[in-house]
Amino acid sequence: MVANLQQLQALDAAHHIHPFNDNADLVKKGTRILTRGEGCHVWDAQGNKLLDAFAGLWCVNVGYGRKSIAAAAAKQMEQLAFYNSFFQCTTEPTVHLAAKLAALAPADLNHVFFTNSGSEGNDTVLRMVRHFWAVQDKPEKNIIIGRYNGYHGSTVAGASMGGMKSMHAQGGLPIPDIHHIEPPFFFEDGGEHSEQEYGLLAAQRLEAKILELGPDRVAAFIGEPIMGAIGVYIPPRSYWPEIERICRKYDVLLVSDEVICGYGRTGEWFGADYFGFTPDIMTTAKGLTSGYIPMGAVIFNERVARVLRDKGGELTHGYTYSGHPVCAVVALENIRILEEEKILENCRENTGPYLAQRWQELAEHPLVGEARIAGMLGALELVPDKSARRFFEDRGKVGALCRTMALGNGLILRATNDSMLLSPPLVITRKEIDELFDKTWMSLDETAKAIA
Repeated sequence: MVANLQQLQALDAAHHIHPFNDNADLVKKGTRILTRGEGCHVWDAQGNKLLDAFAGLWCVNVGYGRKSIAAAAAKQMEQLAFYNSFFQCTTEPTVHLAAKLAALAPADLNHVFFTNSGSEGNDTVLRMVRHFWAVQDKPEKNIIIGRYNGYHGSTVAGASMGGMKSMHAQGGLPIPDIHHIEPPFFFEDGGEHSEQEYGLLAAQRLEAKILELGPDRVAAFIGEPIMGAIGVYIPPRSYWPEIERICRKYDVLLVSDEVICGYGRTGEWFGADYFGFTPDIMTTAKGLTSGYIPMGAVIFNERVARVLRDKGGELTHGYTYSGHPVCAVVALENIRILEEEKILENCRENTGPYLAQRWQELAEHPLVGEARIAGMLGALELVPDKSARRFFEDRGKVGALCRTMALGNGLILRATNDSMLLSPPLVITRKEIDELFDKTWMSLDETAKAIA
């Protein structure tokens, strides 16, 4: 236990504004301070050992405590701690990482622009998409379509393209020429349709919106392969191929926000691989470095990159730390671990199916209306009545209670509304999956008893 925990909490309350928190409430409670991590577990300042079933924030794919990643960062810091990619310069690790990502990305997505985060990546997407059409004498083709309850970061552009009303209420968002369609959430609005039918109907909302706005005005559609932050909405298999068909029909760029799904989260390198579609642009971050250091990468296909290069003139966009050499070596080492330890293959063939089996067993609990999962990404929908698709009246209260119960049982799950979200490190073992199951069931029991 950290001897000065109360002092640290007091300093935090006095000086630290936390993202996505009620900071006034946090001051009263005192923040939880994490002190170390190993594999799939973390320890807090009070000495509690916690199974991190959320991988930090969807990102610690290779697990905590990887000494080779720390060593790679230290070596690069000693050799060349920083140089920029402006002024016709770059560094060797940056070049190697760009080439590696081009090799991993699907189809002809071969060109990489580096950022510091997924949020910055989606800002980049907004600018580059509009620039792409403008330099082809189509400046009016500048509308971006996203989805209600989608999440694309919390910067002005990212939050605008995302469709979360609570975020739009702060700062006068969304910015102009951003529109949204309803997301694919089968549990809530699938009705009597089969999943296959519903996937097509949900995708066709995009076509209706394009026709409403005018195909000559719509520049791009952006979506997460699996909508994470709102509650892990996993679309039917029919959804994304239909989205791609519609985008090709109306010459609308297709942007896959792979910040959560990228680098193995679904058991494939990217969510686009998992669902079988080919985007024009991908935004990536998080699992790119397994969260060990901040970095993002936007990957463009040949068509988009060629226009930006040949017709775009000087690219007046970038970040001081774009392609930072230390971040690049961390990403390269992270990818080496994923490849050499065959982590994706193990997820697809071994631990992923076992996790799915155990996660589906949780659907038998009286509090669970649906257990949904794809690869190492899942959710439990907590409901008042298993026989009907309806939610608790005070949405979010039961989920928050269950999250608290889980923490008391040594388990980190995230709660969004009344969905309990799962995103463990990809290196989770079968034994740890059993631990996850037992602690989740216990937490559900305690929650059900508390609300009875």
